[in-house]
Amino acid sequence: MGAGAYSGRGDGIGESGEGLEETLRKIGSAEMRSALGVLGEAMRVVHGRMYSEGVVQLMPIMISPITDPLNHSVFDASIDYCGTKLELTKSMILHKQLALAGGLDAIYIVSPNVRLEKPEKGESGRHLLEFVQVDYEMKGRSMEQVMRFSEELLAEIVEAVRTRRGQELGALGRELRAVELPLKVFDSHELEREYGADWETAVSEASRMPVWVTNHEREFYDREDPARPFTYRNYDIIYPEGFGEGLSGAEREWEYGRILERMERKGMDLGPYAAYLEVARKGLLVPSAGAGIGVERLVRYCCGLKHIADARPFAKVPGRPLVF
Repeated sequence: MGAGAYSGRGDGIGESGEGLEETLRKIGSAEMRSALGVLGEAMRVVHGRMYSEGVVQLMPIMISPITDPLNHSVFDASIDYCGTKLELTKSMILHKQLALAGGLDAIYIVSPNVRLEKPEKGESGRHLLEFVQVDYEMKGRSMEQVMRFSEELLAEIVEAVRTRRGQELGALGRELRAVELPLKVFDSHELEREYGADWETAVSEASRMPVWVTNHEREFYDREDPARPFTYRNYDIIYPEGFGEGLSGAEREWEYGRILERMERKGMDLGPYAAYLEVARKGLLVPSAGAGIGVERLVRYCCGLKHIADARPFAKVPGRPLVF
């Protein structure tokens, strides 16, 4: 079996009997050691770039009365604590907005996320029940400014991996191309007209460079263009070679009336968001834009791994038995 290949026998996720040993064996394998070397290099660049740009690191939020409602169906990940319903963090988007409302200008978090995906997502090669994002938000920045920051960060990470982790890439049989800037930009609606509903797969498989795809209809906090209704100022990076989406971001809705309209349009229960909405009603939210980079997806792309489970020890894949 080739480097990084996913056997489907429980490697990295554990099954009864042999799966216990396989889980531990995989952690110390040459493939995992190479992937972790690439991970370390990527995070070295992230922390250095954020420090040099004056972006302040926050510690992650793991439980809260509110979290990102998400734009797709997942199993409930809430817990009861002394009669209070607490959500396990799906992403820190709302807390990023609140941190800027508290007076910070630019922030980032290495944020663990829990998303209890449906079992069928386990075969995608891209989904885990728990994963980590480099999540950042910047006050007063536009969509275009954060896109530029993000693609420069990605290019810097890839170049560092190529030049400093060549031994690991060689062990994995990976030829990682340098990222050529600026990345091409596409509109999601134009791609859907050309390729159909599964445009992401088609674009990813056909590309030799990462690309931007903008204008996605999703959660209430992604800003709708005031001049063009139902056009959204958000953006994703799609990795080439079939690796799919790796970064997602947007300008944010920050005005109370707009937030309320967007939430009501989606038929959301406003009750859990009462405190967040009160901050917005008082005019404390500020214009901002940000993004989140999936760390395991980044490592998978850099290393050319078949399955995201090969990018993380103790990986938990939807629909697969779990041991540890």
